[in-house]
Amino acid sequence: MTTVFQRGRRRLDSLPVIGPLLASVSAMERATLMVIASSAIGFYAFFKVADEVAEGDTGRIDRDILLALRNPLDASDPLGPPWLEETMRDFTALGGTGVLTLLTVLAVVFLLLTRKRHAALLVAVSVAGGTALSQALKWGFDRPRPDLVPHGMAVYSQSFPSGHAMLSAVVYLTLGALLARTQARTRVKVFLFGSATVLTMVVGVSRIYLGVHWPTDVLGGWALGAAWAAACWLLMVWLQRKGEVEAENGTGGGNGPGPG
Repeated sequence: MTTVFQRGRRRLDSLPVIGPLLASVSAMERATLMVIASSAIGFYAFFKVADEVAEGDTGRIDRDILLALRNPLDASDPLGPPWLEETMRDFTALGGTGVLTLLTVLAVVFLLLTRKRHAALLVAVSVAGGTALSQALKWGFDRPRPDLVPHGMAVYSQSFPSGHAMLSAVVYLTLGALLARTQARTRVKVFLFGSATVLTMVVGVSRIYLGVHWPTDVLGGWALGAAWAAACWLLMVWLQRKGEVEAENGTGGGNGPGPG
């Protein structure tokens, strides 16, 4: 995978205008620009999905996808063997409030133990802010849960956006970014980000499979969660460079190591 990235970078460097421009931009700035672009794309994607949901234009595709995952003769029976349904319940628990709260608390405690109090506060605020935003949007859209198929789990809130999909993106991508910033090797950074992405994806897919969310609920949750995580990461880097959040080596401020 690293070889693919290197080949792609060499091709970009060879372009007449883009090559010299990239050469003049530091690795930190390039990564920051990529995260800014990712955050902007995520917010844009969420607003597009939200607009379609508000206008009721996603109903057909939502229904088709949900029914495609069920036995045509029995809507209460998801496709696949019984162990697959049980596995999906295990996966969906990874995006539950209890699991994500526990992971966040452990991450905050770890940062406090390593004398990164401001970083710990920022992680706690980013997750709490994402949770509050998710709940506010659920109340604002007030979209009913799917009623085409029996739910594979108990549900207690509105449907759009999926809180499991959004908050798993916020927590796992944020923690993945923190861990990746402690590693120098690109392949390790890619592994950590890839693992965080896979965890986020399986949680969202499990919500659709279990019939507790419309597909566009999950798509909107993914987009907004990723955008929120990217925005919080940018805020952390900016505060580190200002000296208001501890850098990776435990000292405050300065131009810390490049982002993950």
